[in-house]
Amino acid sequence: MTVSLHPAAPHHLPAFITAPGETDVLMAVMAVLLVVAVLAIGNLFLTVHTLPERIAHKSQKLQFEIVAVLGLLALFTHVHLFWVIGLLLALIDIPDFGGTLGRMAGSLEKLAGIQPGKGADDVPDENGLDRLHEDAHPEGPDDPGARTSERRELIDA
Repeated sequence: MTVSLHPAAPHHLPAFITAPGETDVLMAVMAVLLVVAVLAIGNLFLTVHTLPERIAHKSQKLQFEIVAVLGLLALFTHVHLFWVIGLLLALIDIPDFGGTLGRMAGSLEKLAGIQPGKGADDVPDENGLDRLHEDAHPEGPDDPGARTSERRELIDA
């Protein structure tokens, strides 16, 4: 049985038109190409999206965590401003104030004759209210409720 062309059809058909019952090779190639393109674009998107986190990974831990949270917020809320802020924060080196302040505190403790790291051990809680309570009751607290009410009176005064 020979397949004849319709009389209105042109005698020369393009190569991408297949005969009935045959496999459409162009459609199969395009389906594979579409899957590869979607995976490649998704990989590129996630690589660009994690750029601030990869930059901030070399910086301080707190800065890295803030940039990571901003990246997640940008990913889940689609607010691109979070990503831009995270990128700018990753690019800026925040100075280490903790180290400088720690060295200053250690020097002051040495000048005061206190062992380094032990400077705040003798500081009373709540602005000296424990010491005031001990002065009022040298034998010790007999009623914890009275101690709380005295603190409230001292705080309110």
